[in-house]
Amino acid sequence: MAKLVRVVKISKEEASRRLADVPHDKRFWCNDGKIIKNLKELGMSLRDMSDGTYRYHRGEGKNDFSKWVREVVGDAELGEELGRAESREQSSRAVTKRISFLESRT
Repeated sequence: MAKLVRVVKISKEEASRRLADVPHDKRFWCNDGKIIKNLKELGMSLRDMSDGTYRYHRGEGKNDFSKWVREVVGDAELGEELGRAESREQSSRAVTKRISFLESRT
């Protein structure tokens, strides 16, 4: 059976919006004190954060990163991918890949 590929067109404006800083009151506050305001900072933070911090936000049936990306950044596709990620490294790669895609659209 052939794999279905979903093609989603994202306008230059939408790609720029998803890459931009979120409003101050919608920033992601990590339990280690780090404050994340955009996807680039999320990608860097995922790469550098401790496994304990990652588990705090992504464990026991919750995924704060996925929820923030879906609800605040407005990127359902990346949010779904973060929901499936099984490690901090997979999450970081997913964000980095998505940033590259969005930057190619701006």
